[in-house]
Amino acid sequence: MNPITLNVKPVKLTDEEFYQLCQVNESWRLELTAKGELLIMPPLGGKSGKREARLISKLWVWNEETNLGVVFSSSTVFRLPNGGKRSPDVAWVKLEKWNRLTEEDQEKFPPLCPDFIIELRSRTDKLEDLQEKMLEYLDAGLILGWLINPQQQQVEIYRQNQDKEIIYLPANLSAEDVLPGFILDIPIM
Repeated sequence: MNPITLNVKPVKLTDEEFYQLCQVNESWRLELTAKGELLIMPPLGGKSGKREARLISKLWVWNEETNLGVVFSSSTVFRLPNGGKRSPDVAWVKLEKWNRLTEEDQEKFPPLCPDFIIELRSRTDKLEDLQEKMLEYLDAGLILGWLINPQQQQVEIYRQNQDKEIIYLPANLSAEDVLPGFILDIPIM
């Protein structure tokens, strides 16, 4: 099942209106692209949910040891500076960046772009849509992002001001100096 896309450009939802829309439709996963398209995201299947949980737990363990930032699940919506309201599968924000937010901003949809994200392509995701989403994150200030594509057994690595790099699975991915010492071993998925 693919996301349902609604064109809401003429409506122009404010941050608060989008937040309220999500609250009254809490069983739906909603995103708003920087172009003004409202996406209704389908729920995950078992394999994708298991893969996502593995990725979050690996990052969580590293972060617990380093205490350098905050880890988020795919249920978190970030209000990006470019107008998008997006939910990466796995996200990490530097601690000092997180701590600069008000209590209300931390409670609602944080008004920032994560420093590091992982998007995991599920069987039904269109690769082009995820690639566009990764570019939207880069435009909003993302430092490092991984688009893991089990269907093609590869990872696309996105960095600020650099061309996309493609690594084939299995692979050991280093989060470089963004998350010092974090290395993710990705077997063939």
